[in-house]
Amino acid sequence: MMMRNPSIVIFGLFVSSLSAAEGEWTRFRGPNGTGLSDATRIPITWTEQDYNWIVDLPGVGHSSPVVWDRKLIVTCGDPKTATRIIVCLDGSDGHTIWQRDYRSENHRQHRHNSYATATPSVDAHGAITTWTTPDEVVLLALDLDGNEQWRRDLGPFVGPHGSGSSPIIAGDLVVLANEQEDPAIVARMMGRKVPTDPPGKSFLIAVDRKTGQTRWQVPRRTALAAYSTPCVRRTTDGAEELIFTSTAYGITAIDLATGRVNWEIDGVFEDRCVGSPVLAGELVIGSYGHGVRGMRCIAVRPGSRSTDTKPAIIIDVTRSVPLVPSPLVKGNRIFLWADDGVVTCLDGSSGEVIWRERVDGSYYGSPVCVRDRLYCISRDGEVVVVSASDRFEVLARIPLGEPSFATPAISNGVMYLRTQSHLYSLGEP
Repeated sequence: MMMRNPSIVIFGLFVSSLSAAEGEWTRFRGPNGTGLSDATRIPITWTEQDYNWIVDLPGVGHSSPVVWDRKLIVTCGDPKTATRIIVCLDGSDGHTIWQRDYRSENHRQHRHNSYATATPSVDAHGAITTWTTPDEVVLLALDLDGNEQWRRDLGPFVGPHGSGSSPIIAGDLVVLANEQEDPAIVARMMGRKVPTDPPGKSFLIAVDRKTGQTRWQVPRRTALAAYSTPCVRRTTDGAEELIFTSTAYGITAIDLATGRVNWEIDGVFEDRCVGSPVLAGELVIGSYGHGVRGMRCIAVRPGSRSTDTKPAIIIDVTRSVPLVPSPLVKGNRIFLWADDGVVTCLDGSSGEVIWRERVDGSYYGSPVCVRDRLYCISRDGEVVVVSASDRFEVLARIPLGEPSFATPAISNGVMYLRTQSHLYSLGEP
């Protein structure tokens, strides 16, 4: 772990002007991807009798539910036919309000990926979801009654492991990171010739929320496919910028309104970006990993196009960092929940390790925070509850009985836990 210029760090919770209505959970990891909830009545531990309801989902998947006005939108897939399934459930009792099925095609992907990995995004106008095949990147908008509003085909997708980046709704825009794999890497991996005219193109895109028409598109050089989901940062001059992470560009800030690159710090990530970036007061946190473990997590002081300020690394951690789970920031503490079950609590001002302990298990889901507790679901389907404080303590372990690669969602005081084929409702509004 390295620390640089810690005295300039000023912490505090980030609140975007694009934040959702109070109590809603509109995207992957909730408000601006923080994983933070204001719920007060989620239990520390529980038994099966404490669930409000448990429902069988119409397929399997790794995506997290999103919630608007007590309507839960969840995506599933059929592993045999690759059919993509979007289902809307009533949060009060879990009954299905509507279901939409979309034909797709089987294709190669990582054995731990699924046909429903990207988490939807939702607002008062409806839900946005995405999926890919080798032939197309689909971006789809449905209203809250399940009626299709628009659909875009953004072109072919190249990536032997499939895709996973989730869309977000930012004001009147829908934003998607379409970071694909270098065809030469894929060809070597599959024992094929490198194509002279590669089919897929990497880019960042923002489309009109109402029509789906492109508002801006930023071309990207292709390296390794990224699976991270962007967040929004307010700049010192009151504008808003999108924060992306990728192998090819490191951490990038894109002006939300124009698609212009505000600042970038490249050469910092040598392999795949899976966990999503988060904000920590004035800092931006991003990470990457290789194989089955994280390699580096950095906290960066942002640059500024208007003042020609370059970004700078303030905190640099290379031990027990996550590859897939996203970091979580609570107050002046940064929590890193690594894939192999090692959890680290860092001081956000200095980067010093407050504690680093093993909770066991293997994790693809990301932690969320309720009051002073972290909740994270292991790949085996065990919810592990850890104290989000300066004192390490495992508070509870609750088995769900089925594998889970998903992250909990929390809305209006209720936590929703997704396993491969079930959804659980826990807590009191």
